[in-house]
Amino acid sequence: SSLFAERFGQGFRYVDAASRFLSALKGIEDPERKRKIIGHLFIEVFEDQAKKLGDIKFLAQGTLYPDVIESVSFVGPSVTIKSHHNVGGLPPNMEFQLIEPLRELFKDEVRRLGHELGLPRDLIQRQPFPGPGLAIRVLGEITEQRLEILRAAGVFVLDWQSFAILLPIQTVGVVGDERSYENVVALRVVESDDGMTANWAALSPELLSKVSNRITNEVRGVNRVVYDISSKPPATIEWE
Repeated sequence: SSLFAERFGQGFRYVDAASRFLSALKGIEDPERKRKIIGHLFIEVFEDQAKKLGDIKFLAQGTLYPDVIESVSFVGPSVTIKSHHNVGGLPPNMEFQLIEPLRELFKDEVRRLGHELGLPRDLIQRQPFPGPGLAIRVLGEITEQRLEILRAAGVFVLDWQSFAILLPIQTVGVVGDERSYENVVALRVVESDDGMTANWAALSPELLSKVSNRITNEVRGVNRVVYDISSKPPATIEWE
């Protein structure tokens, strides 16, 4: 929020709606249901704020073409892969008129456009982050406790995009002389230009060991780390 507040001044408003989203997602494990719930609530939050501000008719979104391709048919034949919260997850009876200037552009094209417009490099080159947030990086039910585990595990920045995923399974481990039965974290690091295809990053064993040891030693409730070596396709970049 501080990044945008500095760029756009006093007109920027930050809304903490975490409790609303956690309440709506309680007990939900299916990724498509998660995305639909998030998309609908996403609009509800904007509508609530719009009523406080007055006659707000437009909603601007940073929708990119890969979001559209994976969510709905747009230009030519395509199959729904996952409903992005800002496309297939939106409610049909929205009160806003959408403004999506980047809708037909890929990620690399957006970055080139940003450079042409003179935007700061630190803003243009930021790692992609999913609109639904960590909700799609916590597989299975979302709770505040599981989100905290993921936040603690996921602090590393490598290559084009890098993040952690908290899996809905537990495994046996050893802590000192005691048996543990705790969570598994998967690491995902990919390289891409447009987001439509991506290759997993072949990190050095030394770096993988360093990241894994940091997580298992410092993150309470995690005793195993695995590394995702799947490219897109056949996998998607995000797990859900």
